[in-house]
Amino acid sequence: MKEIERYYRVLGLEVGASLEDINEAYRDLAFIWHPDRLPKNNERLLAKAMAKLQEINHAREQLKTHQIVSHPSKTVSVPRQKPPTPYSNYPQNQAQRPYYRDWSGADLKGANLKEKDLSGRKLIKADLSYADLSDSFLHKINLEEANLFRANLFRANLLRANLRSANLQQVNLVGADLSGADLSGADLSGAKVGSGNRIMVKLTGTILKGAVLPDGSVHS
Repeated sequence: MKEIERYYRVLGLEVGASLEDINEAYRDLAFIWHPDRLPKNNERLLAKAMAKLQEINHAREQLKTHQIVSHPSKTVSVPRQKPPTPYSNYPQNQAQRPYYRDWSGADLKGANLKEKDLSGRKLIKADLSYADLSDSFLHKINLEEANLFRANLFRANLLRANLRSANLQQVNLVGADLSGADLSGADLSGAKVGSGNRIMVKLTGTILKGAVLPDGSVHS
């Protein structure tokens, strides 16, 4: 039990916090400690961030398992979809994953990638149509010419992502952070970007040259 209490403390939570609180705390801490937010010339700080990510990843997984075992009646049973072949090899220890791995052209149609860290990955021309990428970390990901038709990018962090000429038709971008991302020539026809006249996507420094906007107009 003392070990479980320690995992709660790692995530800054009170013992007995809900699974929803655990996931939310994990997302907040992963965002704070993500290496892409730190100076690249500070090796000591980068090493500390990687160790911290590993620690919070482990804490969340242990607490999720503990919740399922301790409170099975409170756990919603959701049938697991078998992910496409490339994703089946996704390393559990994301903090030490190889940033260079190339998934260009991968078939990830309908894949459940919710809350996953795919930062720095190369997925050029990959098929991510209908995929769930909500709350995912996609810093500096290369999705050039990728198919994201009707994908769910709710609250996804796409900081400085490469989305040049990507198919973003009818994608859900509400709450997404596209700061510094390159969407040159991307097709966002029918994309969901807010509610009414309120834009709910962060577009600071976003490149939209030649992109087809949600209303069908082309950004000059």
